[in-house]
This record gives sequence, structure tokens and C-alpha cells, in this order.
Amino acid sequence: MTEALRVLITGGAGQLGCALTAMAPSSVRVDTPTLAELDICSGEQVERYIERAQPHLIINAAAFTAVDKAESQRDEAAKINIDGARNIAMGAAAKPDCRVIHISTDFVFDGTASSPYLPSSPTAPLSVYAATKRAGEIEVVNALPGRSLILRTAWLYSLVGQNFLLTMLRLMRERRLVRVVADQVGTPTSTPSLANVIWRFAERADVSGIYHWTDAGVASWYDFAVAIAEEGAARDLVPDDVEVLPITTEEYPTPARRPSYSVLDKRATVATLGVQQVHWRRSLRSVLDSAGKP
Repeated sequence: MTEALRVLITGGAGQLGCALTAMAPSSVRVDTPTLAELDICSGEQVERYIERAQPHLIINAAAFTAVDKAESQRDEAAKINIDGARNIAMGAAAKPDCRVIHISTDFVFDGTASSPYLPSSPTAPLSVYAATKRAGEIEVVNALPGRSLILRTAWLYSLVGQNFLLTMLRLMRERRLVRVVADQVGTPTSTPSLANVIWRFAERADVSGIYHWTDAGVASWYDFAVAIAEEGAARDLVPDDVEVLPITTEEYPTPARRPSYSVLDKRATVATLGVQQVHWRRSLRSVLDSAGKP
């Protein structure tokens, strides 16, 4: 009998971690330790945990993702996004049969492109969050060349945790006018979509390097909000008279700078896995269909 693939998921309580656990293949043995059980900021704790659990694969979904808070909490963001990534990779490096899939972000780019970013495109982070995530990528690749896969994604949302979808649903229930930035463009991505691709990569021990995955299509935050309003109203999740007003980034200043364009090129992932892309609006409908009415 073939031994089950032992997979350690960090950040298991987050929105991606929850989706990964829910969608894990039956042939996989999933381990999702709590923060109290495994603090990736402690290299010694990571080493001990990996020695005990003996995972074949570590999916590092743990991250400091509060983009604006990172500007004032630089050390905390660096501890999790850089030191934590290094600790995971170094711990895996000590085990010859252990790989790492490290989740990263479209924010490693500066948004000056006019066509989708390739995995090989030059990076130029604009914020503390983005810089720490890029540094974490480098740590993983340097510590575990040939046995690591960096998977960048964008605009992740679900019905769990804190994300744009949940924020919009709350605001649309509280008020009839919502103002949303219309000059930042990317691609909304549902956690089931990303989790599916991660599990596909988990089956491919022969694949390493940097890859991209989001849902298909392009949208501004304004476009995404309009879709949430329309699809939400159709399911009685929000009132049907909510107005979404487009504004500029200048009209909604934030501590952290964000790329104005961060669409990712997914062709290498599609070619490697043979996976089918789904348009972001279709994914949104699927997520909202699973939502209970307030």
C-alpha cells in the first residue's frame, strides 16, 4: 500500500488554510497545527515540529497580510513573512523528502506594467507588506532550491476571515452608498480556486520554481464591488438598492501604496497542471451560493 502524503499546513485557521483543509484529497493526511502548537517565527519550534510530524510537504499559508498595518508594524510583518518563511524552508531542507509550497502575492510588483506579470517579471514592492513577502520568497528559494514552489495569487476572498467580499457585504447591509477605488486593477480569486491548484501542485513533486494563479479575467475593486452588490442582491444577502460609487486612489488614501495594475500571467500553471481557468465572476457566484442569509 502506498504511504499517504503527509502535508503540514501553516496558517490553517486562515481563509486559505480552511479551504485547503476542506478540499484535501482523501489520499492526503493533513496536519494543521494551531499557533500555540507551531509558531513559525521560532526556528527551534519549527525544527522540532517537523522532526516529530515528518511531513512530505509543507504548505506555508501563514502570513502577516494586514497591508496597511504592516507600515507601522514592520518588525512583526518581517518576523512572520521573512523569518517564518526562512524557518519553514530551513526545517524542510533538513529532510531530503520534504517540499515546500509557499504562498505569495501580486503585491511584489509595482503596477507599472500594461500586460499580465510573468513569474519571471522583475519585482518592485511598494509597501512593507510587499517587501516582506518578496523577501520571504527569496528565503524559501535560497534555502530549498529544487524542492520549493512559490505560488503568487491576488485579491483572495472567501466567507471566512477578513477580506474584501466580507467587508463589502457588511457595508452594503449598513448603508445604501459604498465608495470603492476604481483605478486599481487585478483579479479577484476565490479560496476554493486557489486551494484546488495548490492540491494539484502537491501531487507534482517534479515541479519547482515560481508560478502564478488567480481566477480568470480582470477587474478593478469597483468592478468587484458592483458584482458583489448585484450577485448579493440576487441572493437576498444585501439590499437591492445599494449604489456603488467609483473613486480614485487619491480620494481614498491608505498608509500602504498598492500597485495600480497587478494582473498575473497564469499560462505556466495552466500548461503544467492542465487546470481549467474559471472567470472570477463565476467563482464569486459559487462562493455566494454557499452563503447563509444574514
